[in-house]
Amino acid sequence: MRVFLDRLYLFAGFAAGGFLLLIFILMMLLSLGRPLGINIPAGDDLVAWCMAAMSFLGLAHTFRSGEMIRVGLLIDLIEGRRRWYFEIFALVIGTGFIAFFAWHAARMTWDSWRFHDMAQGVLAVPLWIPQLGYSGGLVILLIAFVDEFVHVISGHPPRYEKPKPQTAEEVIEQAIQSGV
Repeated sequence: MRVFLDRLYLFAGFAAGGFLLLIFILMMLLSLGRPLGINIPAGDDLVAWCMAAMSFLGLAHTFRSGEMIRVGLLIDLIEGRRRWYFEIFALVIGTGFIAFFAWHAARMTWDSWRFHDMAQGVLAVPLWIPQLGYSGGLVILLIAFVDEFVHVISGHPPRYEKPKPQTAEEVIEQAIQSGV
């Protein structure tokens, strides 16, 4: 099960990267095509759909890699068992919010499929197709949160938390990697 979940998060991250590459290609074709008189119908719609898919599919991989922005001002001051309780509390709150959004996103995608909603742009695409990236990304993020909750409640340290730097070189390296 662990291998399947890790591959799911990695696949979602690669899919997000693929959509990022597709956005780049479409934007370059749109930009270079204007002076040449070449028009890509619905190019803006395709870019917008790719951007939504990229954003939401990348969430679970970002969370599991410890790259998601985490404000640890309070929790970093706490040690031992109290810190574990705060981690559990934060994961419960996060899981609740993500479950709420994932449920409604999946419901919206389902309703779009059920009612045969079509995009209003140049391309008459069934709306459930571009909405899959949005709802699928949130469902995968929900799975990642539940997975992490089970891991932490079992007594293990959170996998999304990077180890604290021990030397000055590690502090500098971590600052460089985070873009500070």
